[in-house]
Amino acid sequence: MPWDPERYEQFKTERYQPFENLMGLVNVRDGLSVIDLGCGTGELTSRLADALPGSDVLGVDSSLEMLTAARKLEREGLRFERRGIEDVTGHWDLIFSNAAIHWVEGHDSLIGRLFSLLRPEGQLVVQTPSNFGHDSHTIIDEVAASEPFREGLDGYVTNWNVLSIDAYAALLYAHGGTDITCFEKVYPHVLPDADALADWMSGTALVPYMERLPEALREPFMERYRERLRGRFPAKPVFFGFRRTLFAATRPAEPEAGS
Repeated sequence: MPWDPERYEQFKTERYQPFENLMGLVNVRDGLSVIDLGCGTGELTSRLADALPGSDVLGVDSSLEMLTAARKLEREGLRFERRGIEDVTGHWDLIFSNAAIHWVEGHDSLIGRLFSLLRPEGQLVVQTPSNFGHDSHTIIDEVAASEPFREGLDGYVTNWNVLSIDAYAALLYAHGGTDITCFEKVYPHVLPDADALADWMSGTALVPYMERLPEALREPFMERYRERLRGRFPAKPVFFGFRRTLFAATRPAEPEAGS
């Protein structure tokens, strides 16, 4: 069961809110070489390109389905390629990522590697979900650990790869970062009911479970998940406080010769 752009964008108004805060961390300059890691449908990558006049912007994603949607937005200065975040190479003035790096393991090494791809005065600017202790996530784990789903998943449980804001700040400093900003923010969303919360999760966190489950177990898994959510969130509407981590840092300029 691949990524579904339409399902992902069912709540795009809510999902896109952190982008504005993330753009506020970008040092806007003309003529930048930019890569957007985990570009998804490309809509926000297009907005990123609009905000950076004269820049060359590349969006990368590992999902063919997402890239099919993104490539409809290609134009001069904006292109898309299929590539994993962990496979990115090159040298960039801005490495940007909105809600993607939590799918990649080993942030202790990933952050340093990404920072090494920055040109002098280049910037790393990232937003990642950090709400994995929320009931919407922990109930997924509970259902996945119950039968017949545990057997159908062969024991699979997603291990989310997000560090504390203190850890990100320390990593950025250790790799020579300056102008370090690192904070968490809770985005308040109000959804119609618990089933809407299940729909939200089906566009992201539930994707790897649906990919691994036999087809006959997918809808039973979703129904049990919905039942657990309804028990936990019986009121209508449902308040969904979504915690996210945002951070940015700059690679210093190279010292002038003879200085």
